[in-house]
Amino acid sequence: MAFVIFLIPCFVIGTDIAFSCQNADDFVGASSPGDIVIGGLFAVHSEMLHPEDPIKPVIQNCAGFEIQVFLQTLAMIHAIETINNSTLLSGVTLGYEIYDTCAEVTKAMASALRFLSKFNSSEDAVEFKCNYSDYIPRVKAVIGASYSEVSMAVSRLLALQLIPQVSPASSAEILSDKIRFPSFFRTIPSDFHQTRAMTRLIYESGWNWIGVIATDDDNGRFALESFGVQAMANNVCIAFKEMLPAYLSDSTFHSKVDQAIEKIVKEKRVNVIVVFMRQFHVLKLFKKAIERNVHKIWIASDNWSAAVKISTIPNIRQLGTIVGFGFKNGDISSFQEFLRNLHEKPTENNKFLHEYITLLSVCEHLEYHDFQKCLSNQSQDDLLENDDSKHQIWRDDFLNANIEPGFIRSTILAVYAIAHAIKRKCKDRDCKDPSAFTPWELLEELKRVIVIDDGKEVKFDSNGDMSTSYDVLLWKEIDGHMAITTMAEYDAEKGGFVFEDEEKKKDFLALKKVQSTCSQPCRPGQVKKVTESPHTCCYECIYCPENHYSNQTDMDYCYRCNNKTYWAPINSTTCYKKTIYFLGWTDWFAIFLLILSAFGVVLVLSISVIFTKNLDTPVVKASGGLTVCYIILFSHFLIFLSTVFFIDVPTEFKCKTRQALFGISFTLCISCILIKSLKILLAFSFDPKLQNFLKCVYKPIPTVVTCTGIQVIICTFWLIFRTPFVNQNFSIPRAIILECHEGSVVAFGIMLGYIAALAFICFIFAFKGRKLPENYNEAKFITFGMLIYFIAWIVFIPVYATTFGKYLPAVEIIVVLISNYGILCCTFLPKCYIIIFKQETNTKSAFLKMVYTYSSKSAGSVAVSQVSLDSKSSSLRATNTDPCKTENNSVNGRCHFQVPGQPLIKGKVLPKNAARTTVRKRVSSI
Repeated sequence: MAFVIFLIPCFVIGTDIAFSCQNADDFVGASSPGDIVIGGLFAVHSEMLHPEDPIKPVIQNCAGFEIQVFLQTLAMIHAIETINNSTLLSGVTLGYEIYDTCAEVTKAMASALRFLSKFNSSEDAVEFKCNYSDYIPRVKAVIGASYSEVSMAVSRLLALQLIPQVSPASSAEILSDKIRFPSFFRTIPSDFHQTRAMTRLIYESGWNWIGVIATDDDNGRFALESFGVQAMANNVCIAFKEMLPAYLSDSTFHSKVDQAIEKIVKEKRVNVIVVFMRQFHVLKLFKKAIERNVHKIWIASDNWSAAVKISTIPNIRQLGTIVGFGFKNGDISSFQEFLRNLHEKPTENNKFLHEYITLLSVCEHLEYHDFQKCLSNQSQDDLLENDDSKHQIWRDDFLNANIEPGFIRSTILAVYAIAHAIKRKCKDRDCKDPSAFTPWELLEELKRVIVIDDGKEVKFDSNGDMSTSYDVLLWKEIDGHMAITTMAEYDAEKGGFVFEDEEKKKDFLALKKVQSTCSQPCRPGQVKKVTESPHTCCYECIYCPENHYSNQTDMDYCYRCNNKTYWAPINSTTCYKKTIYFLGWTDWFAIFLLILSAFGVVLVLSISVIFTKNLDTPVVKASGGLTVCYIILFSHFLIFLSTVFFIDVPTEFKCKTRQALFGISFTLCISCILIKSLKILLAFSFDPKLQNFLKCVYKPIPTVVTCTGIQVIICTFWLIFRTPFVNQNFSIPRAIILECHEGSVVAFGIMLGYIAALAFICFIFAFKGRKLPENYNEAKFITFGMLIYFIAWIVFIPVYATTFGKYLPAVEIIVVLISNYGILCCTFLPKCYIIIFKQETNTKSAFLKMVYTYSSKSAGSVAVSQVSLDSKSSSLRATNTDPCKTENNSVNGRCHFQVPGQPLIKGKVLPKNAARTTVRKRVSSI
């Protein structure tokens, strides 16, 4: 069972400018019969007249004749006639029924109801059925509507029978949703691409603080939402949003326009305004803006970017610069030829053409702009009164001047897309029979159809959109008139602008001279700091901190210099390579230290020469002989040589060699001096206990080898397990200090500690022998040399720990030189002095005399101190007592006396030369 809806006759303009329609055919604006009928929905008028008081549900007349939309209806008619005159459909003719929506959803829905009515139904009845699979409606497809809001409503209704709807102008992004709008297609891109192109233009022009004005309807709201998402993605902030009523008949329309203009004037920093509105809205807005002397950059949506009637507003140039996005132009020369012959066409079945001719007669006396204004201001009721009072005229130039090529091309493309889908469907059936196929079958073919447009294949994507590009339009004043020129092409797939020549690119670059920012751009070297404002585009500019930089304007953060080898000062635009520092050969301090080391080497060689020439003198012999002296001097030479490894670019070899060479050489030197100290103490000690201990310890070669070998082991383990390495010290902000890292502080400390322990032992033994005769007093000078060593290294530790930079190696060089010079000079210079300047004391007799005198005093002193008195006897002073007169030292009247370290002399009085004999034996042993 089916329910039937009858379409109610309504009040419209007729061919005879009739008044109340007697049947539904009077509702049609333009029609032509055909085997397959295509419907059309166009907003030929900009508004529908509404009575002040509610009356019966009758669709009212409309006002505001839209030349540009009228031309789209003509483009549809031209495309259908061209197809009918071609072989595309092989004898099948296309017919059309075009209705005026008056930019109102209500009137568009009435037209859509007629499309749904059953074919050949005398009563234009729309049946309600559960299954429309075999239902044949009045039309097979619909072209339109002009506005997205209307298309949304119509598409939902047409989806009931899956009648294909192809719009040449509705661009709302939501219409790409195939779940809600399964039968909707369009020959233009969606607003997603348009809003992305707009934000791209804004971003590349350096603007981030803009205003948006849109109509308060579905199209305006969806466009604003899409633009907001794209703007956020491109760091563009919307300073304000103004919504104007969708219908001019709204009583608040003019107050809303005033409010929007006031907001534009108030926001001084906003110099770019994006406008998503219909042409008649923009017309009202711009007239008010011209009155208030508003001068901005206006970004036009595809609805009005190529509107001639807006570009011809008086003083339009005062508004500033207008940049818009229009649909891609095509070859419309055949359509222009069609317009030139339009006056020959009959008007009986085209009420739009009849109305246009009537308007020409009414407004013929006016200038161009006033003439256009007259067309827009006439209502259908006014034309009814003037229809018979005016003769008919024709103006070819007016129609051609008002062509918007993008819309004409998309309309023709929509017709051809449907025609190609019909062709595919009619391959195996007789399409002269209207019931040959249903609209939903045509819908499936339309999804796969391919149309050739300007030599390129175009087709609908999965969303029902055609991915065509945009023309970027620039309104320029040429010869005193505002001309709409193509500045660039926006490639929707690649998301960039393509310029035909440099001149047009200059026009694009000229836009960048205008600033529209919430804050002044942050220069390179600065970074944005967001303030309390909710907008990220409002910020303060602060300098990039040290070791950070920014090399572009308006950066959100500073880049960190990518590794430690670079640095950047505050407010820097780049990173600089850090200067590498080390103690080089050319450094004055290094040269000074090298001179000291070289002088030390010369001194060592000089001493070697002096000792070699005076090999047989007592002083040289008393120093341990030439072999020991050579070993000590060689170790001093190596120590001086080790300072060379502390200078110039550190390498792995230098880092490993310098400490090991110094440690082993110094240990060898101290070991030899330790043996000398033991030998001296052994020769001149008169203490029996100490004599026995020294005899056990005094093993020259094993002692030197052992002491030095321990240091070799320490250094070997150090180099194997925690070897020194080259280190980059970044403690100085703008420099890199190349230095040797010791690898292990513990190992370094053990090496130095071991040397210090040997030096301390040497110091103890030398200190005990400090009172030897003057010409043989090595122990005193060894003691002094060890003291210099201790003082130098004790001072070195805190200085080394607190010093950094390229002169850190110099600190160690200094302490090495001080300790080396101290020991060298204390050990050898006194002897060289005697050899050179006191040769008379460097003889065997003089030497023996001094030793004899010292030994006599030491022996007598020791003998006296060893006298032991009986506890019952009176205490006597040792210095006033003759040891041979005491009871204990006398046997049978003879004196018994023992020199420490020598056999007891019994049974005789001690001879006067006893001490001399003992000393001679000791000297000969030395």
